Amino acid sequence: MVNNERFSNLPDYPFSRLRILLDKIDPLGEPLDFSIGEPKHLVPPFVAEAIAKCTSQLNKYPPNFGSRKLLEAISLWLSNRYDINPPNPDTSLVALNGSREGIFNATLALCDNQKTVEKPVILIPNPFYQCYLAAALAADAEPFFVPAMPNNCFLPDFRKVPKKILNRTSILIICSPSNPQGAVADLKYWKSLFNLAELYGFKIFSDECYSEIYREMKPIGILQAANILNHDAEKSLSFNSLSKRSNLPGLRSGFVCGGQNNIGAIKKLRSYGGAPLPMPVQEVSQLAWNEEEHVKINRNLYRKKYELADKIFKNMENFKPLQAGFFLWLKVGNGEKFTYSLWKKYGIRCLPGSYLTHQTKNCLHSDNPGSDFIRVALVHPIEKTALGLAKIAKALNLITAKEIESHVSS
Repeated sequence: MVNNERFSNLPDYPFSRLRILLDKIDPLGEPLDFSIGEPKHLVPPFVAEAIAKCTSQLNKYPPNFGSRKLLEAISLWLSNRYDINPPNPDTSLVALNGSREGIFNATLALCDNQKTVEKPVILIPNPFYQCYLAAALAADAEPFFVPAMPNNCFLPDFRKVPKKILNRTSILIICSPSNPQGAVADLKYWKSLFNLAELYGFKIFSDECYSEIYREMKPIGILQAANILNHDAEKSLSFNSLSKRSNLPGLRSGFVCGGQNNIGAIKKLRSYGGAPLPMPVQEVSQLAWNEEEHVKINRNLYRKKYELADKIFKNMENFKPLQAGFFLWLKVGNGEKFTYSLWKKYGIRCLPGSYLTHQTKNCLHSDNPGSDFIRVALVHPIEKTALGLAKIAKALNLITAKEIESHVSS
């Protein structure tokens, strides 16, 4: 048995816990899985042809930080999307194997363990994406969880973190639009984070992989906010990927953009331990960042599912219409019990909210902010989504069995 004290407190991964909870049950009806945020929309039509054309490049080592064409495409996309000057492809960008890999390794490269005599702190929203916690522990930092609660529009209020913790903080991680609640940070919120970063001398990592899935208003990103508010570029890093934007989670392609010093440190670590994207992946990625029509089509499909959820859950107390991202965060009482019952009686597989949260002494709030919720991934085509959401509504006594068919047919 291998003992590694640094990772001994890692909880079981959410989907491992979900399998333990549900896999011994034979559900009624045809099973539908709404637990995983894996897009089911069509892959862009140019992908297969582009990969086929590049197979001859598989016998060459790819550029470690991204090809020039790929980095220029990302730079142009960032400029157009956020109305900023194009970031320098040589000094401001690194191509990544998805944003998860980037956030993990950037934490290792940039966590400042010389700031205080005590361990550095990494501030993490709660609920959170699991790699944030693993990255903090890998960097030998102390994770501190800040709840994202309904009374603050599901945006964590980092201003309430005790000063003694802020003085030790090296990195603050924020996800906007957020997973799982779809909350979007506005300019006022960004300003409050920048003020904290300036006052206490830490960096902000912004996980923005849901940035292109929204109802009406384009979510403002950290680079755009930093440009408007003249925030220090060395305290802001943006992470994004093609997984959600382009329905390409299997491509494992993303990027990080930041100040020259931060990117230099990430590159240095990546030179030793990073895995560059294969050239066919880089070629396809460059095409994907340059093409917006498939993104518009994708976004419109999600908007239809937003409208469907609005209709089905309109009478549900505390229902908050989704503004961005593709998860519903539904308050159902005991989320784990509801998930169990939903699977057993209806064959609908969701994720208990408590599996996405962490509750230790290193939390701002004593209550578990996810225990009353389930996360529902709106990733299926509209017909399957309608059926699944109608069954969830039936389980919540919002509609009758007869009304399920009417919602599906409409």
